[in-house]
Amino acid sequence: MASNYYFFHTLTTLLISPLVLGTLCVIFPFFCIFRIVLFLYRLVVSENMKGKVVLITGASSGIGEELAYEYARRGSSIVIVARREEQLQKVAEKAMCLGSPDVLSIRADVSNVDDCKRLVDQTVNHFVDHLVNNAGITSLCSINDVTDITKFTSVMDINFWGSVYPTYFAIPHLKKTRGKVFVNSSSVAILHPPSLSFYTASKAALIGFYETMRLELAPEISITIATLGFTDSEITRGKHLKDGVLQVESELANNVVVLPVISSSDCAKSIVSAICRKKRYITEPKYFWVLFFAKTVCPRAFEWFNRTFMSKLCTGALQSQAKKA
Repeated sequence: MASNYYFFHTLTTLLISPLVLGTLCVIFPFFCIFRIVLFLYRLVVSENMKGKVVLITGASSGIGEELAYEYARRGSSIVIVARREEQLQKVAEKAMCLGSPDVLSIRADVSNVDDCKRLVDQTVNHFVDHLVNNAGITSLCSINDVTDITKFTSVMDINFWGSVYPTYFAIPHLKKTRGKVFVNSSSVAILHPPSLSFYTASKAALIGFYETMRLELAPEISITIATLGFTDSEITRGKHLKDGVLQVESELANNVVVLPVISSSDCAKSIVSAICRKKRYITEPKYFWVLFFAKTVCPRAFEWFNRTFMSKLCTGALQSQAKKA
């Protein structure tokens, strides 16, 4: 019986492989033409955001703050969400000055499902056209140095569930407006650098979830996923989770961030442009595409580089901070 199963699966493999390859050869030229036409169309056509309503999480600083300003310049009504109420008010005031006709600030914790339902309910009184999931935290710690694994659950709570909760509650309303969802993943979800295992897992989970949502929610809702590299934000300035507590260690960030950093305002412009043009992915800084390509083509060489150089760099930075503490 086992030999029959082996023969059946071998035969199936021999039949399916050439069938799939042959089909790809036939449709690939037409696919390339379609992609070129779509690319040219999106260069010309972009969604007019004047009067539209945009919900932005993690909007009190960094990329989220600059996204609020970029949407404000385009004449959008914006709903900004974060845990720091005082900082939100400052962002709201500046957004109004930049041209937003209406700004609503909501203090909420996106890792709390009840807070997410509340913020969506408050937003849809205005309807909602774009949902911008930007809230996130990082953690820089080797698995070898973890003493209490439960202290890292908040990384997944905020980075993953903090995007999934608002999306779930906003879906019925976004379908009515044929709206758009943006989710801020990270380049680490593809590159897998050392000492960022929990952060990497949370960001990779976002890509898996929203790629599936892309299929389930089309064509009413389009989804744009960001795989950002080094961007000027609180994270690249050293804000990270340490022993279950958020801390800011600027010197630690200076030791780990080794490539050029893009400003959060330039990054926000690229993100909003990508969302309005229904792009599937947005990567900033753009040179990170070269790293993605290298990781795909030469995974073992990339792994050796991470293990030999990046691992020592991160470990050295962490040890330096530990000695000072």
